Amino acid sequence: MRTLRLQFAVYRVVFAAATGLLLPGQIAAAQETGVDAPPYEQQLMRLSEIFGALHFLRPLCKENDTPSWRDQMEDFLDAETIDENRRRRFIERFNQGYRGFSVAYRDCTDAARIAMGQYLTEGETIISDVTSRYGR
Repeated sequence: MRTLRLQFAVYRVVFAAATGLLLPGQIAAAQETGVDAPPYEQQLMRLSEIFGALHFLRPLCKENDTPSWRDQMEDFLDAETIDENRRRRFIERFNQGYRGFSVAYRDCTDAARIAMGQYLTEGETIISDVTSRYGR
């Protein structure tokens, strides 16, 4: 059941990305993971950071996404986390992605649009890689 929920959430993100929504990040701080963490944990952490960056950048550039990137992050958390500590790590990465751009951008610029495009591409790559390697 958890796998199906994760796949559904991931497919929603892939759809969102394909319609013009994900980005790659500049913040690459490694988070400690638990012993029982899945082998794709760092990729999911990065994806959380991408969601946060998009949650800031997309509205800044007047892109109206439904559901919002925060809502997509909630769906992702519901599908992927049972452990509260793991959930907090994902949320922290989301917040890092958001804050990283919120301190630098007040207006939508060409650089912000380029970053959005890069994050969308990176997010698609992560989702494709995780689902092809570990999905059922």
